[in-house]
Amino acid sequence: MRGLIPDSFIDELLARVDIVDVIERRVPLKKAGREWTACCPFHNERSPSFYVSPAKQFFHCFGCGVHGSAIKFLMDYDRLEFPDAVEELAQTVGMTVPREGGREAAPREDKTDLYALLDAAAGWYEGELPRNADAQAYCRKRGLDAETIRRFRLGWAPAGYDGVIKSLGNTPRRMELLNEAGMVASNEKGHKYDRFRERLMFPILDRRGRVIAFGGRVLSSEQSPKYLNSPETPLFHKGRELFALWQVKQANQNLVRIVVVEGYMDVIALHQAGLPIAVATLGTATTPEHTEVLFRAAPDVVFCFDGDRAGRAAAWKALESALPRLRDGRQAYFLFLPDGEDPDSLVRKEGRDGFEKRIREAMPLSDYFFNELSHDVDMASLDGRARLAERARPLIAKLPDGAFRDLMAQELEKRSGARAMLQADPASHRAMQRPTAVQRSLVRSAISLLLAQPGVADQVEKPYRFLRLDKPGVGLLAELLDLARARPGINSAMLVEHFAERPEYPSLQKLMAAMSVGEPEAQRIEFFDALARMEDQAITQRRDALTAKSRDGKLDSAEKAELRELLAARARPSVTPA
Repeated sequence: MRGLIPDSFIDELLARVDIVDVIERRVPLKKAGREWTACCPFHNERSPSFYVSPAKQFFHCFGCGVHGSAIKFLMDYDRLEFPDAVEELAQTVGMTVPREGGREAAPREDKTDLYALLDAAAGWYEGELPRNADAQAYCRKRGLDAETIRRFRLGWAPAGYDGVIKSLGNTPRRMELLNEAGMVASNEKGHKYDRFRERLMFPILDRRGRVIAFGGRVLSSEQSPKYLNSPETPLFHKGRELFALWQVKQANQNLVRIVVVEGYMDVIALHQAGLPIAVATLGTATTPEHTEVLFRAAPDVVFCFDGDRAGRAAAWKALESALPRLRDGRQAYFLFLPDGEDPDSLVRKEGRDGFEKRIREAMPLSDYFFNELSHDVDMASLDGRARLAERARPLIAKLPDGAFRDLMAQELEKRSGARAMLQADPASHRAMQRPTAVQRSLVRSAISLLLAQPGVADQVEKPYRFLRLDKPGVGLLAELLDLARARPGINSAMLVEHFAERPEYPSLQKLMAAMSVGEPEAQRIEFFDALARMEDQAITQRRDALTAKSRDGKLDSAEKAELRELLAARARPSVTPA
């Protein structure tokens, strides 16, 4: 949703940013003539089919079809809503996003109030922590210093059922927000009460450092459940978020390795020990969304689990989630801890250097993969090797095309003696070649050529004589011309973004992505030729309609005069550049 952001600001923003810079911060690009190219970040492929056009300020993948402006790229790649993508982009060029007033100023899609309420809740919990002796004693016992408590905004949810409600829910609107944010729950009679009580509170931040949820831990192991997280809300989806990812990114300019542990306190202990590279999933198994976020943050991901059965089961789920995302250049490792130890206890015993050594010696995914699949298999027997092959084939087939997939298949053949014979994912083997031409109607051709060079609109004289043509898209072409004339200097991406919330947007994006053949001057000539042919078609269409009507003797005097003029007229170019 555009929300309340003025179109003029979107224009200025897209004029200031360079889509190549925006994408290259996230995806390595290579120069290819006038464009830049890469393997698509949105689907698995071996050969590059993802193109970025500096001239159009537009990206397009000829494999999976994804395309759009710099704003659309951030929405797809960072999974942001439109207003968040605009704000993210604006920050990079030092712009402040304005908001329009009027009827649309209702907080319909604007979650500003919700973010503000959650931040206030975090502040309230922070203020309660120094007031509780048990919570303070627990923090000292766990070795937490004041700086760590401040950096992670740790707090305390006191006993009682209405602490948050009394402090933050003093109006009907704020009570509504508390409910929407998952801060309150309801009993069977519908009475509201604080969800978190007598727990050490851990604010969960999004990728922009905003509070979106909480995790709460009891102080005694006798209480249950040990951890309680916020429920799913409009801001919080636990299968996508990682605890402390914001702090990791703040502490590391060029992050090479990231470590995934199981508990909030494990994360905090590693950060405090001088290893600010740890994150945790939020009470759930590692999901495919988690692994994509992790690999976007760092090329090497170390999954750290207990060595017991539960830890190994969690590790295997992490491996299955990681396999489809292991493009060349990405690596996953597995670190299993000694019995009875967790990252918190180990880093206390061994210090930063000791734990860092364990991370460096973590087991590569390939070793863990084959060890796990063959641990109950008799590799000395033919049947055992066949069993390994049958187990491994479908999993290796999930890997993206590339050197790692080929090496894993070779390793399987070496261990089992059976050829991999992988069933390729059809989606990863679509035709990746760029089309040499695009078949489309005359009107669509004119629109595509205008999108390639919006500046030609200034050379089209009004009134637009092609408007008499009764064909789909004629009105849209006229609207695009008007918009381009009204905004001198508008580029292709800016022109298309004006239709972001209209039904025509997907079609315009496809036309934008289509390859325009020829040099700029040749495209300009082709554009005006298309307009001339459209006017000729309009004349023919009108003449045929009047001729058909004359057969029924229904023409009035004006229509008869018009028909005589049309019949006498000869084909001539009627639209020329000014």
